[in-house]
Amino acid sequence: MRQNGSWAVAEAKARLNEVIDRARSEGPQILTRRGRKTAVVVSLEEWERKTQRLGSLADFFAASPLVGSGITIERTKDGPRELGL
Repeated sequence: MRQNGSWAVAEAKARLNEVIDRARSEGPQILTRRGRKTAVVVSLEEWERKTQRLGSLADFFAASPLVGSGITIERTKDGPRELGL
């Protein structure tokens, strides 16, 4: 393992159990290929926490600072453009 939870892909493959254990106990583990960051291994708990939905799209729009601002948006009545393919 390198500094700060960074692993070369070949080393991570050879020591996958350790990479997983460290992701669970220490946090995300970065995988590098030819010295460049390419992927991250995270615990399932971290993944679920980061990807959990925090409400619906309707909730998002209802919480917008533009609600009640009086802004009206008009759609154009133009038809589709013709494309010369």
